[in-house]
Amino acid sequence: MPASVGSDKIERVLGIYTKLMNGEVVNKAEEAVNYNVNERSIQRDIDDIRNYMEQTIPDSGIVNDVIYDRNQKGFRLEKIYNLKLTNSEVLAICKILLDSRAFTKKEMKGMLDKLIDCCVPKANQKLVRDLIKNEEFHYIEPHHKTVFIDRMWEIGKAIQENRYIEIKYRGMQGSTDKTRKLKPLAIMFSEYYFYLVAFIDDEKVKENFNVINDSYPTIYRIDRLKDYKVLEERYQIPYSSRFEEGEFRKRIQFMFGGKLRKIRFKYTGYSIEAVLDRLPTAKVEKEEMHEDGKRKIYTISAEVFGDGVDMWINGQNNIVEI
Repeated sequence: MPASVGSDKIERVLGIYTKLMNGEVVNKAEEAVNYNVNERSIQRDIDDIRNYMEQTIPDSGIVNDVIYDRNQKGFRLEKIYNLKLTNSEVLAICKILLDSRAFTKKEMKGMLDKLIDCCVPKANQKLVRDLIKNEEFHYIEPHHKTVFIDRMWEIGKAIQENRYIEIKYRGMQGSTDKTRKLKPLAIMFSEYYFYLVAFIDDEKVKENFNVINDSYPTIYRIDRLKDYKVLEERYQIPYSSRFEEGEFRKRIQFMFGGKLRKIRFKYTGYSIEAVLDRLPTAKVEKEEMHEDGKRKIYTISAEVFGDGVDMWINGQNNIVEI
């Protein structure tokens, strides 16, 4: 190919590419006249631009496409989405994962490696790895050392399909395994562990519980499931009685199940935000200045499920008074 021909093609491709990046519509017939070539050459140029954009996805993280717009009778650039997270987003997610201490060390390393490889441009991967490598090296895995991700996925599918599950489970104070037939409702995470929230489907079993009303589900640590089986049988819950995971999350502390309670207390600490973040249903009813002139006394009310909130209150020393 003569040098001039190659230069002409490069100039033509760059010109079309610049128009597309500037949001302009490229008309094949007009560009063919403009560059004194046939329309097939312009089509090949557009195909080359498409191929280039596809090849740059792994490094740039940006997925774009050149599409034909019938209304405008020409080609335009469609910005679909950014495939990769920003460096700061990936760093934040890695830090949250490490702090969760929810997985074995091998699982955690695998997740972090995949997250960085898939979501961070290659040029920045070393920087992100350097920022987490010390915490990753000193990562302490949970004592149960159980790998349960696949189990959690199977339970999640059972929830979506409204299928009963049967589990063998040993609680914190139990000495033997118990078999339960459950209506699985949700998978939740709290304080290092993943939990299954479910309704018990055996009336005789429920007689031994303080909570026997279906509106109050039971809670099981997923890593403590000795065995589980997804059944073919399906259950139905009326829409008006559906389990609302978000509302339950607002009212549950340390994943201790139980009846819905209303509590009221006075708080004299320095960070009211810490209380409101810990108890999402909390409302400040009254605030007044403490006698030391440095703090305020907040009267707070909240709705909570179960006895988990008592653990939090007992850990607040003398700054919380029921």
